[in-house]
Amino acid sequence: MTDLETERRAAAAGEPPPDFRLFIAGEWVDGVTGATFESVNPADQRDVIGRFQAGTAADAGMAVKAAEMAFPGWRATPAPKRGEILYRFGELMARHKERLARAMTREMGKVLAEARGDVQEGIDIAFLMAGEGRRMFGDTVPSELPDKWAMSIRQPIGVAGIITPWNFPIAIPCWKMMPALVTGNTVVFKPASDTPHCGTLLVELMAEAGFPPGTVNLVTGGGTEVGDAIVESPDVAVISFTGHSSTGKRIAERAGRRLKRVSLELGGKNGVVVLRDADLDLATDGILWSAFGTTGQRCTACSRVIVERAVMGPLLERLEARARALRLGSGLDETVDVGPLINPGAVEKVAGYVELGRGEGELVLGGAAATHGDLAHGSFFEPTIFAGVKPMDRIGQEEIFGPVLSIIPVDDLDAAITALNQTRYGLSASIFTRDVNTAFRAMRDFETGIVYVNAGTTGAETHLPFGGWKETGNGHREAGHAALDTYTEWKSIYVDFSGHLQRAQIDNQDT
Repeated sequence: MTDLETERRAAAAGEPPPDFRLFIAGEWVDGVTGATFESVNPADQRDVIGRFQAGTAADAGMAVKAAEMAFPGWRATPAPKRGEILYRFGELMARHKERLARAMTREMGKVLAEARGDVQEGIDIAFLMAGEGRRMFGDTVPSELPDKWAMSIRQPIGVAGIITPWNFPIAIPCWKMMPALVTGNTVVFKPASDTPHCGTLLVELMAEAGFPPGTVNLVTGGGTEVGDAIVESPDVAVISFTGHSSTGKRIAERAGRRLKRVSLELGGKNGVVVLRDADLDLATDGILWSAFGTTGQRCTACSRVIVERAVMGPLLERLEARARALRLGSGLDETVDVGPLINPGAVEKVAGYVELGRGEGELVLGGAAATHGDLAHGSFFEPTIFAGVKPMDRIGQEEIFGPVLSIIPVDDLDAAITALNQTRYGLSASIFTRDVNTAFRAMRDFETGIVYVNAGTTGAETHLPFGGWKETGNGHREAGHAALDTYTEWKSIYVDFSGHLQRAQIDNQDT
């Protein structure tokens, strides 16, 4: 692993960017065509991080074959031994945490404090899943017949195709790969093309931790070339994808034709409900962090505030004052609050929604790309707030994935619950209230996979299931012990030690 400062100094001196390779069958190799693409710093697009192999279907096929060949040996490795390798990997990430975080900020843009948290999530899930190597519960239950033993166990499925987004380029790959590996599956990993460096650094540490050759394989490149090949491969038994809902639907259609196991973590349109009895200062803290942290580029980001009219004025006053004070810039500067969007296309998308919003609500703050000074070299957008948005307006319904917040006034709790649930997504929601009865009603009635009380919509912990309802996904969960379900098949086992044939599933009752 080269030093980040060495790479940056070399780039500043005009030296060619470093070249990175694919990782297949335990070896770093060039792609079949030798074609490459560049990854650049979204805060300063003059800063080229490196050149990466533009993988093809042939490269993906070789990676799948390597994973297939490694599967019998990895499956036969005792699960506690697999867990020990996960522990070593987690320890290596902890040792390299600052370096990984800085590399992430340079490539993805999130501020350093968030990048450190991203790496820490990877560490946490590695340790959590390492423990599953000695646990991985099945069920032992009494049989309905005498002298008979009944139990269930988990077994791995085979080769897992792991396709990950750019917004959490360490945490999300770890969320997926750690449960896949500890349960005995092998992996073909395609990171997002905006963050191939983070994926490469992760796999370097996995190789150092001692995963056997072929157990973990890395293929960088585009979704059409590499991602589709992984999804279509008859030798890939399970797909785990996080990304845009439309892409997830196409993956589900293609994988469904082969009856593959598919886990999809897709879009969100998350809301914070603020009631008249709320602590408005606390609510302001939670909303700002959820809306503008990671520049709004989280599937759990708050993009809607559903507020009782009685407190809309004072809440909006607080939000506007605090948002105006947020500082934009490179996330490597620890005084910066909001980093860049991931690329110029994201700036265009957010700008398009802002223009739409001008006709739907009242623009309170922001509303334009930030291009002054050094920001002109990056993909920056001003924190933006719209007031007076209606629940069914497009900016109140569609996922923007940027620093745009819509304020939706309502009359009471019932109207707030209706507005919150009137979306095709259902990932995360929160409520600010001092009334315990109201809080419990929200926990019951919010149609989301995650509910926070007196906190923002972000901040999931690795030991609880992560995922959403409706078009946020297809019902599977990441993190927590529920993550094992994606990567395992259940096997029920019966042992009859009675010495004679006992017939089950007929009427054995005495008459």
